[in-house]
Amino acid sequence: MVEERAESESQKKSNRKSPIGAGRPSQRRTVGQTTPCKACGMTEWNEDEVRGETYCGACGNVAEENAIDPGAEWTNYSDGTDRSRVGAPVRDSLSDKGLNTTISRSDISGSGAARHGIKGSDAKHWRRRAMIDERSKTRSSRARNLTKAMQFIRDRGNLPPALVEEAARLYRHAAEQGIVTGRSIRGVSAACVYIAARQARLPRKIEEIAQNFDMIDEQGMGEKELKRTIRLVARKLNAHHVSGPAEYLDKFHSDLGLPAPVLGEANYLWDRVGESMEWQGKKPAGVAGVMLYKAAQNRGHPRTQAEVCKVVGVSEVTLRGLLRILESLLSQLGEAPSN
Repeated sequence: MVEERAESESQKKSNRKSPIGAGRPSQRRTVGQTTPCKACGMTEWNEDEVRGETYCGACGNVAEENAIDPGAEWTNYSDGTDRSRVGAPVRDSLSDKGLNTTISRSDISGSGAARHGIKGSDAKHWRRRAMIDERSKTRSSRARNLTKAMQFIRDRGNLPPALVEEAARLYRHAAEQGIVTGRSIRGVSAACVYIAARQARLPRKIEEIAQNFDMIDEQGMGEKELKRTIRLVARKLNAHHVSGPAEYLDKFHSDLGLPAPVLGEANYLWDRVGESMEWQGKKPAGVAGVMLYKAAQNRGHPRTQAEVCKVVGVSEVTLRGLLRILESLLSQLGEAPSN
């Protein structure tokens, strides 16, 4: 009797169908039924991974719904059939795009060395291997160039992560077209940062970029060189977006520490007078500054001309000239200028 029961159990186990992809570690699996079907008594269970259902292969009875998958969430972002996922995504802001392996210093010193079984006498040999490995990745001049440029863009660009990647892509295109040849890596990387921010409609002042990249000198040659490089890179890469005053309002509003109603008032003023030809040839940052200066006065949160000029990067004489233009346009529209 015991032998018959054991034989029956083994027969049931052999009749059960193994989950789909049970032999592939990268395949998603769910916990199926282990008891016979209540409708027909068979144990031919199949799984529908899309619906999360377990159903009988003999009669079609659905025995389990909304099954929870305890396995890893394997995702394939390419067109291939392999759904394994290993490592971080490719990043243009890294000189090797993050595809090379690295011997970490933390793994060959301190607790990391003890965890990996590296003795103190072997540490110097591993440090030498790490140094040789690092040097082997920058043997070519192009690799050294990219390493230094990407470091500049990441550390000095002061951009969101998405724009850091865009600036890195612009630099790679510039290097492919030979723009970097004969020019400083610092200058071309600064130009790519400026253009990436301008293309995303989050422009930065040239003076701010020059200061971040240590290109300001007493003669002002650093800023002039940066402006020439920006024009060259924009022409070669066909990046000719022209920044308008409205694109500076958010940043200047934040730098001045003004409340939200002031930004709304500044946008309202620009919508009213922005189409006027009086602003032709005027510095967009200065126009944005005078809009915020006027809006702050109207909303009861005034800022001095010196505070606005320090943030905007124009002189007080220029700001007062732009203010006269703004008040003249507002008076033509029937709005009395505020004191």
